[in-house]
Amino acid sequence: MTDSANFDNFTFSTLPNMFESMDPAALQALSSNLMQATQEAQGLISDMMTSGAASPLSSQRPDPMGGLDAKMKIGAALARHPEKAGHAMMTLMQGWMNLFQSMATKSALPRDRRFADPEWTENPAFDFMRRAWQLNSDWLNGLIDSVDGDVDEETKAKARFFANQMTEAMAPTNLLATNPAALRAMMESSGQSVLEGLRNARRDLQRGNGRLSITQTDEDAFRVGENVATAKGQVVFRNKLIEVIHYNPSRKKMRARPMLIFPPWINKFYILDLQPTNSMIRWLLSKRVNTFVVSWRSADAETKDYTWDDYIDQGVYAALKAVTEETGSKDVNAIGYCIGGTLLTSAMAHMAKEDDNRINSATFFASQSDFAQAGELKIFTDETALDHIDDIIDQHGGIMPGEMMGETFSWLRPADLVWRYVVDNYLMGKPPKPFDLLYWNADQTNIPGPVHRTYLKDMYNRNALSRGKFDVFGEPVSMGDITAPIFMQASKSDHICPWHSIYRGAQKYGGEVTFTLAGSGHIAGVINHPDAEKYQHWVNPSLPDNPGKWFSAAEEHPGSWWTSWWEWLKPRCGGKIDAVKPRNHGLGKAPGQYAAIRMRDIAAGIKPNGPYSDEMKPGKLNGKAKSKKPNYRMPAGRQPSVGA
Repeated sequence: MTDSANFDNFTFSTLPNMFESMDPAALQALSSNLMQATQEAQGLISDMMTSGAASPLSSQRPDPMGGLDAKMKIGAALARHPEKAGHAMMTLMQGWMNLFQSMATKSALPRDRRFADPEWTENPAFDFMRRAWQLNSDWLNGLIDSVDGDVDEETKAKARFFANQMTEAMAPTNLLATNPAALRAMMESSGQSVLEGLRNARRDLQRGNGRLSITQTDEDAFRVGENVATAKGQVVFRNKLIEVIHYNPSRKKMRARPMLIFPPWINKFYILDLQPTNSMIRWLLSKRVNTFVVSWRSADAETKDYTWDDYIDQGVYAALKAVTEETGSKDVNAIGYCIGGTLLTSAMAHMAKEDDNRINSATFFASQSDFAQAGELKIFTDETALDHIDDIIDQHGGIMPGEMMGETFSWLRPADLVWRYVVDNYLMGKPPKPFDLLYWNADQTNIPGPVHRTYLKDMYNRNALSRGKFDVFGEPVSMGDITAPIFMQASKSDHICPWHSIYRGAQKYGGEVTFTLAGSGHIAGVINHPDAEKYQHWVNPSLPDNPGKWFSAAEEHPGSWWTSWWEWLKPRCGGKIDAVKPRNHGLGKAPGQYAAIRMRDIAAGIKPNGPYSDEMKPGKLNGKAKSKKPNYRMPAGRQPSVGA
């Protein structure tokens, strides 16, 4: 039998009881703190009005991302079909008629951690607010879906994105007066939580130089190289764009073929070495893999004009040359993560044209090469959005600011990455907790404008790489020319690189491709140490033309996908040879200079100290002098130095 709610008796609610039970001293403290909070709120408003700082998202365009235009197209489609609009209104009316019945019967609502407080189910007023918000949110999204066939998919995706932004912002949990947990905290702390929340907001406003830069973690709790990114090694190569880090061997015997990792340049490389317990770099070393990683420099005045070709030449090719010379190996196994994988694919396609075989095999983590179904980020890559991004880059001196990239990714999941911290920091007055992953997430990087424009325009917008229309050094390249063995990982809940999109790209390579699907999302799905015994993964040795067919025939395995990857990777790592410690070239220890420099340092004019390998005197790096402006490409048919 279904329980029924009692609408006549509100006394069971904890909030009214708490307020009634407050003694005079507690009420006096509450009044005093709220008075101080009022003054703090006035200061916050004054700070906002006098800061004069422009947001990285600012633009002179009235509708910079095309959100209003998308909504108008949805409205026009409904106007052309009054029967659909009428049906939508009837659906909404029916929903409101059923709302009170659902309250009376306590019918279940979707699970949502924001509404975990018992007041949302036990107090009829809060129960009504939650159900009304859920009803309106579902109806609005259904309204967009109702115009199927009348509006293109890109417009619907954009309208759905901005509708979701609006509904998430209107969640009753986001306001003090309609958040029972925040109200309870206010009474339990005699108003101190409200005061501290406003102080947190003012600090975040100051931190963002007039823009509310929401703090997600206690950033003072971490130091790169001290309690994150602590794997031991040496920087064995440095140019103006990259550092190549060689990590200390874990055994007396290591495997002959080195591993070279190309992480994304959006954020720092040390997501691969966050803590000893979840470090992929340490795990590879434990498997006797001789491991190197590229650390990208955050764009500044020195590198703001670098192009995609520069990232191949002075990134991929420079690192390959450094590692093969450092180890004496004629080739490497390579890894590309996210955009680092997109770069690696474009480089390998060019290498195939030149008969350059320095990459024996490649593994791609959450990396797209075909962008036809690239998910929510595509709404930022139509012509309207690209014009807006061009404005942003121009306003910032030719650099795509890391703050904007961070905000973009956060707003893809506003409930978890924005409003959660608004509630915790500002409504509840909590200090941010130390969390290494969020520290890394906040350690953003700037991107050279030309590189970012290429990624959005040529990859996302034109899908040029998978179509064989992308130029490297002035020549079109084809993924079909890549015949080295490929291992591709995707994550089932990845909202940045959807697994269906990655699967499309897997079919464009010209050689053997092994595809594996992991549980969880863009970060947790990739960085999942086997010892954690978390999530699951799916394997299927075949690669049918449809991802649904692949998944229906895939075998599910518990735990990390790393174990299946190692089965594939191990025979490609070569036999065991005597381990060689990283050589000291006078470039410093891991994690290097580039990982340690933060965006606030760049804003203050701080630059890397150097020295740079290609500018050092003869004898400093393998006994060879380097030119001021190196070209690391290998001529057609020529092989690098041969070794083990």
